[in-house]
This record gives sequence, structure tokens and C-alpha cells, in this order.
Amino acid sequence: MAEQYGFFVDSSRCVKCWACEVACQQWHEIKAGTVHRREVREEVEGTFPEVKRTFTSLSCMHCENPLCVANCPTGAVSKREEDGLVVVDSSVCIGCKTCEQACPFGVPQYAEIEGEGLRMDKCDGCLSLGRAADETPRCVNTCPTKALHFGKLADMEALASEKGGARLEGETVPSVFVARRA
Repeated sequence: MAEQYGFFVDSSRCVKCWACEVACQQWHEIKAGTVHRREVREEVEGTFPEVKRTFTSLSCMHCENPLCVANCPTGAVSKREEDGLVVVDSSVCIGCKTCEQACPFGVPQYAEIEGEGLRMDKCDGCLSLGRAADETPRCVNTCPTKALHFGKLADMEALASEKGGARLEGETVPSVFVARRA
């Protein structure tokens, strides 16, 4: 495989404005209240008056060895050789939700496709929009605080190191680094 690509999320810069979510939904023409390819998650620690809130924008983790790919009975979910991104061929998906059950991060979502039934949908790094290799996904371009970054995994790891961040952990190795608010 060529070099793996992934995301770096600088939670110290995320203000929970949802611009990344909205951009994703608009560009992908996703009906409001249905699928969330990207989601801003909130963590709250402490008790009043010592409360700490952290926001993290997450999507598919584009794992090194994705369990969704390994468990898809039809081969609808695959990992691209050229950049390691995990993509879905909705024409092959049967909506069985096996990938959803296999994913330790709860990423796969399902949408009713007119005339086709239930199909899996998730972040593909905007490849379905015709994103060129040297472009960044729409969520990254839209983030007003520059909390989101996308690129070669080694570059994302370097950014995370500068900010005191680390790779997210899970049953499978995700291609996402996060720096938490201090």
C-alpha cells in the first residue's frame, strides 16, 4: 500500500460550531437528521464550578486493519491501496449492518436510498465528491478555527506530537490523532 492518510483533530481549537458537520451534510446532500459522516462529540469532566468541556470532531477512523472491511459479507467496504481510506460501494451493500456491528467506533450509518433500500454511508474523505489527491476534505476546508487537518499519517502524527496529542486507541489501529485541551 502507498502511504496511509488520516486526520489530526486539535480539540484545543474546536469550539463546537458544527461547521464541519454542516459542510459535510451540504456537500454530500445529506438530509438533516439522518446520517452523520462527521460528528462533533463532547466530553465533560468535573463538577460545578470546576467543569471542563472538550469537543472533538470525528468521522471514520480509516483504520490500518478495518474490522468493517474484514467482516463485510459482500465486499462492499474496502480499503484503498493508494491512500488507505476506507470506502463503500453502495451498489454492492445489502444493508445487513455487519460492518456496524464490527466497527469498534460505531462509525457506519445507514440511509434509505430510494429504490435501493438501506445502504451504509460514512466518511470517505470526500472522494465521492471527486476530491483530488492534493486537496483536503470539505470539513477540513470549512473549519474556521483550523482544528481539523488531513494528510499523510506521518505528517498528522508530527502535528499531534507538536500539540501533545496522540493516536486514538481502539481494537483496531485508527488513522486519527487527537490533541486534547489542557
